[in-house]
This record gives sequence, C-alpha cells and structure tokens, in this order.
Amino acid sequence: MTSTSSEPRPFRVADLGTLVVLAWSGEAPDGDMPYLLAYTLGDAADGPEAASAAVERLLTDNGLPVGGNIVDGATKPSLPITMLVESGQAVLNMPQLNAQCVPPPEWLAAVGERGFAYLVFTTRPWPDAEPGKPVTPEALAEFAGSEDTLNAAAHVILPARSLRG
Repeated sequence: MTSTSSEPRPFRVADLGTLVVLAWSGEAPDGDMPYLLAYTLGDAADGPEAASAAVERLLTDNGLPVGGNIVDGATKPSLPITMLVESGQAVLNMPQLNAQCVPPPEWLAAVGERGFAYLVFTTRPWPDAEPGKPVTPEALAEFAGSEDTLNAAAHVILPARSLRG
C-alpha cells in the first residue's frame, strides 16, 4: 500500500524558474509613480504551472496576499520584503530570495521624490519578457495592466531604503 505525505514540500527557489524584476515609471495625478513588476518566465523544471504555484507560495509564506489588498510596507516594519535602491540599482530582498534590476533614470528620480515604489509581484508567468530583451511600452502595458496579471499578484508599497540611511 502506498501513502502520500500531507506535509508540505520544502520551498525551493529553483521551483520559481527565472524570476525577473522590471522597473518603469508612469504618470499619476500627483507626478511620476515608480513601479516594479516581478514575475517568473514560467521556465521551472516542472513547467509554468509549477513556477506560478511556487511564486504564490513564496508570496503567501511571506504574508503577501495574492489578489488581495495593497500591503503598505511603510506601516508594516516587520514586512519580510524590502527594497534597496543604491548605485543605480533596485534590489528586492525576501527570505530565500534577492532579485535586482537596473531601473531607468526616470524611475530612480520618481523613487527619490516619493520614497517608495509600487510592487506588483505576479504569479502569472510572462515567458516573452526575458532578461536582456527589450520590452515595448505596449507589451508592458498589455501584460502589467491585464486583469489576469493584477488579480494574480501581490500589491505592495515598498519604501526605498539605501545604504546611507
């Protein structure tokens, strides 16, 4: 007789596949808003569904609700995700994971002015947006603005931290 264990399998970063962080800024009524989009390419060994499930587990294990309300990192000092902005780079830090990107100058200016970025960390894979390949504004708007992407994401206001203070 075979039995299966009900214990959850340990989280493995490799189950995420390739994780990408993309930065851009967009117009808002009160000035430019700096955004970060984190997503998997869906290229985990067990396929896109497994990568999506791994992202969801990473988020929920860290108290970031998928498809829920916006989490304001400024009001939750114990939030296990932080953003370091230093030397022209943005680095997301979470338990078991660090991801970084080189944002455009307008994003850095918007973060400098606002002191935070709006993170959309989606479980929805985007296999077409590979690191090193340009993403057109239209493709970004189509993916990042899609209800499927937004409903499958944790939304977080992340205060910008730096090594200087």
